[in-house]
Amino acid sequence: MRHRIRQKKLNRTMEHRKALHRNLAQSLFEHGQVKTTVSKAKDLRPFCERLISMALRVRQRQASGDAAGALTARRCLQKMLGDRSLIPKEHQEAYDGMSDAARERTMRMSSGRRHRTGEPRGRLAFTAESVTHRLVEKIAPQFEGRPGGFTRMIRLADRRIGDASFLAIVQLVGDEEGPGPLTRSAKTARRKRADARYAMAIKMAKSRKASQKTADVASAEPSESVESDSVSEPAPEQASSDE
Repeated sequence: MRHRIRQKKLNRTMEHRKALHRNLAQSLFEHGQVKTTVSKAKDLRPFCERLISMALRVRQRQASGDAAGALTARRCLQKMLGDRSLIPKEHQEAYDGMSDAARERTMRMSSGRRHRTGEPRGRLAFTAESVTHRLVEKIAPQFEGRPGGFTRMIRLADRRIGDASFLAIVQLVGDEEGPGPLTRSAKTARRKRADARYAMAIKMAKSRKASQKTADVASAEPSESVESDSVSEPAPEQASSDE
């Protein structure tokens, strides 16, 4: 019996399980969603929501002016999450074409410290961003005033190739409004011809309906009667024949 054991082991040691949680959480905060098995997704959600709660605590202490408390909370958050360097999506292609020395300058300062904010520095067009900085400055503000439930799990119909495990997607809960109007593709020539035929048929039907209505109105109006002498035809005389 699993007395007082609230967390699944996932067939891993403690160190491996912590590394798994960190990697999945970092990928979630980097891309907004992550695809994994159902069992890992169920175990990941409490970990990620705790990290978001800690990021909210950092912001609260910063707003109250408690710099020491905010620093302590940020260090606890970084201890649990790690410090992955993220490259902005719009600069990913440029980063892939860089040399190793240029990549190192993008990742670290000349003093050896990592870049945190992702802003350009000096001659660099862009720098790496810390996952902790993104969580505190960009993701946590979206959940201010929300008591909990920062993530959702969506089960998928397909299974993983190999062991046929059930798959799921873990997402950050964002704007719950509808996606709005969708952008339609340009009409093809066939679609344009069909629309033209349909418009012509509608136009002809309306014209026939209008003409029929005019005829009905004309027949309903009283016509002027012209008085004319009625000529009665004479009755046929019976011819008498003398014998």
